[in-house]
Amino acid sequence: MIRERAYPVEPWHVRETRLDMDVLAQSESVFALSNGHVGLRGNLDEGEPHGLPGTYLNSFYELRPLPYAEAGFGFPESGQTVVNVTNGKLIRLLVDDEPLDVRYGELLAHERVLDLRAGTLHRELHWRSPAGREIKVRSTRLVSFTQRAVAAIDYEVEAVDGPLRLILQSELVANEALPAQSKDPRVAAVLESPLQAEEELTTADGGLLIHRTKVSGLRVAAAMEHEVYAPGRTTSQSEGYEDWVRTTIGCVLRPGETLRVVKYLAYGWSSRRSLPAMRDQVEAALTGARLDGWDGLRREQREYLDEFWDAADVVVEGDPEIQQAVRFGMFHVLQAGSRAERRPIAAKGLTGPGYDGHAFWDTEMFVLPVLTYTQPAAVRDALHWRHGTLAAAQERARTLNLEGAAFPWRTIEGPESSGYWPAGTAAFHIAAGVADALRRYVQVTQDTELEREIGLELLVETARLWRSLGHHDRHGQFHIDGVTGPDEYTAVKNDNIYTNLMAQRNLISAADAVMRYRDEAFHLGVTDEEAAAWRDAAASMHIPYDEEIDVHEQVEGFTRLQEWDFAHTPPEKYPLLLHYPYFDLYRKQVVKQADLVLAMHWRGDAFTPEQKLRNFLYYERRTVRDSSLSACTQSVLAAEVGHPELAHVYLREAALMDLHDLNENTRDGVHMASLAGAWIALVAGFGGLRDHDGNLSFAPRLSSRLERLEFSLQWRGMRLRVDVRPDQTTYALRHGDPGDMLELRHHGEPVRVTCGEPVTMPIPTAEVSGPAPEQAPGRAPLLRLPENEP
Repeated sequence: MIRERAYPVEPWHVRETRLDMDVLAQSESVFALSNGHVGLRGNLDEGEPHGLPGTYLNSFYELRPLPYAEAGFGFPESGQTVVNVTNGKLIRLLVDDEPLDVRYGELLAHERVLDLRAGTLHRELHWRSPAGREIKVRSTRLVSFTQRAVAAIDYEVEAVDGPLRLILQSELVANEALPAQSKDPRVAAVLESPLQAEEELTTADGGLLIHRTKVSGLRVAAAMEHEVYAPGRTTSQSEGYEDWVRTTIGCVLRPGETLRVVKYLAYGWSSRRSLPAMRDQVEAALTGARLDGWDGLRREQREYLDEFWDAADVVVEGDPEIQQAVRFGMFHVLQAGSRAERRPIAAKGLTGPGYDGHAFWDTEMFVLPVLTYTQPAAVRDALHWRHGTLAAAQERARTLNLEGAAFPWRTIEGPESSGYWPAGTAAFHIAAGVADALRRYVQVTQDTELEREIGLELLVETARLWRSLGHHDRHGQFHIDGVTGPDEYTAVKNDNIYTNLMAQRNLISAADAVMRYRDEAFHLGVTDEEAAAWRDAAASMHIPYDEEIDVHEQVEGFTRLQEWDFAHTPPEKYPLLLHYPYFDLYRKQVVKQADLVLAMHWRGDAFTPEQKLRNFLYYERRTVRDSSLSACTQSVLAAEVGHPELAHVYLREAALMDLHDLNENTRDGVHMASLAGAWIALVAGFGGLRDHDGNLSFAPRLSSRLERLEFSLQWRGMRLRVDVRPDQTTYALRHGDPGDMLELRHHGEPVRVTCGEPVTMPIPTAEVSGPAPEQAPGRAPLLRLPENEP
C-alpha cells in the first residue's frame, strides 16, 4: 500500500514529482494509456528500469492449459491469457557513450504528469551522466482516441553543457522477457516467447514486425515511423531481425540545442486477415497519423476529451482528493471502452496483465452503468461483444444440461476460462447482469434498433437459462439452487437473493420484449406458453427472509450458519481466501464483498426502507471487503439508509484504490470496476440516482465533508445536469431542443424539467436512522479523512 500521498492533489492531473523505484510497477499502471484497442503501460521511455513491461491489444491472447489436481466433466480444458505484444515505446538514448539509465549517474529532476484533459503522459527529466554531462529530456506520449490503431511519442533532448554526441535508438521489440506470470510450468512455457516471427521490414525512417501466436493462431502487426528535427547534421539508419527493428539517429548538440524525434506507432491484429493485409493495415494507419502530424493528433485528442468531459465530468467540492480520483477513474474507464469496438472491457482494461486480461461481470454491473449515462456508444459495442459470444454461452449451457446461454465467469473471446467452478461456473448471475446492462442501455438511449437486432435474443436466451436452472416447489415457489452470488465466500448455495432478484427482472424484461417484437420472437422459437412461464417464474420467485431476526438471508439458511471468529482473525490473515480453506469460508457467516447489499442497490425496488436499514446493519458486520468491488456499493447503501459519513469513507476507499494501491496489486493493472465505482458512489450514493422503473429518480443528500456535487447524465437524447448543494438540488437540461421536457422524481416528488428552465428543489431534512453501523473487527474502511482536514 502507498501509505502517503504518492501524487499531489490536483483537479485535472496525476503528477509524479520524483521517481520512486519501490512503486515503479504501480505507477506504470496508473500512467497507462489506452483507447480500448491499444494499451501502453506507463513504462519509462528507455525501457529500463521497469516493474512490468506491457503493450496490449484488446482480445489478443494465447491459449494455455488450465491446471486441475482432479478434473471433472464439464471443466474447461484451456484458458486464455492476454499477450504482451510488440513494444513500440522504447527510445534508448546514449549521451556521448553513456546510456541514459536513471539508476546511474545523477537524476537531478524527474516528473511525470498524466493530463486528464489532454489525454497525454508527459515526462521531464534532468540527468547528469556518470561522466558529468547534463541533458534535459521532455517526452509526451498519447494513444489516440480518434485514430484507433495509432500511438505517438514526442521526444526531445536538450544539451545543457558542452557539445554532446547523442545516439537515439528507437525500437520495436517482440517477445520481451517478463517476470514469471504463473507458478505452473506448463503455463509458463506457453507464455514464454509466445510470438512467432512472420515478417520483418525496415525503411529509412522506421520498420515493421509481424508475428503470430503459437497456439491461438492470432496475427499481430506493429509498425513505426519517425520525424526528426535537429539543428545540424543527423544520421539515420534502420536494421531489423525477427523479433526487433531499430532506427538509430545520431547528432551533435551544442548547449541549449534540442534534438526532437516524433515517433508514430500503429498496431493491428486479426485471426483471419492475411499477412499482406495486416502489413497494409498498419502502414495505412501510419500514413493517417503522419497526415495529421503530432500537432494534429494532440488537437484531436483534446477535442475528443473536451466533448467527453462536457458530458461526463463530476464536480466535487469539499474533498479535493475525491475530485482528482473520480476524474482519474473516469479517464481510465473511458480508455478501457472508448474504442474497444465489439471487444470486451477487461477487469484491468489494457493497463496490465492482472486476471490474465479477462472480462468478468464487473463490466456489466460496474463499468457499463457509468458508460451508459456518459458514453453510450461504448456500451453499444460492449453489448455487441457479449452477443458475439452467445454461441459459446449456449454451448456451455448445453454442457451443463441447461437451456439458453450460460455466460462465462471470466473470458476474453467467449469460452469459460475459470478453472475453479464453485466461483466460476456456479456464478450464473452473470447472465442477469448482461440482461440488465442491455435493459438499462435501451432505457437510457431508446435504441430500439439494437434491442431488435441483438437485445431480444440476449434476453430470450438468458430467460431460458433461468427457467431451466430453477424449479417450482410443491408450494409453487420458484427456486434457483446450487449457485454462487457475488459473494464468493458463500458458494454453491440455494436461492441467493441477488441472483434471484436479478433473474426475476431478466425474466420480466424478456417477456416484455417478446411482446414488443412478436415476429422476431417467433423466429427465435418463443411461444406464448414459454413467455408466460417466464412471468410465472418471476412472480413466484423465492426471496429468503429470516422472520426471527427480521432480515433477509443472503442465501437460504445464511443466518443460521456459524459466525466467523473475527476477533481472532489477525489483520495479516486478510484477504481470507489466501489464508483459510474455502471449505471453512463456505460454511460460516463471512461475506467477501457486497452481495445482498448489492441487490439492495440494483433491485432496491424489492425492499422497503426499513428492510434496507436492517439488512445493511446486519451484513455490514459480516463483510470483509476482500474484493475491490465492495466499497462503492457499501457507500451507495450507507448513503441511502442515512449514514452519509460512512458513505464518504467508503467512497474514498473505492476512488483511491489505485492512487494509494490499497489492495497492494495495482502493479498488475488498475481496478476498473472500483474506478467506475467512484462515479457510482457519488452519483447513485450522494446523488441518489435510481432507474428501477424505467424513470429517473434522485434522492440527493451530501455528507458533512461535501459542499457541492455536480454531474451530468445522458437520457433519451437529452443531457441532464444535476447540481447538489447541502440544502437544495438544481436540475437543468443542456444541449436539448427548446421543447424538450424530462420528468423525474426528487425524494419521491415528481419534477418536470424543460430546456432553458432549471428547477431547484429543497433537500428534506434527514431522519435519524438509528445506531451507527459496525464493521467486523479490523475491517473498517481503509481511508478516512484526517480530523484536521476540512
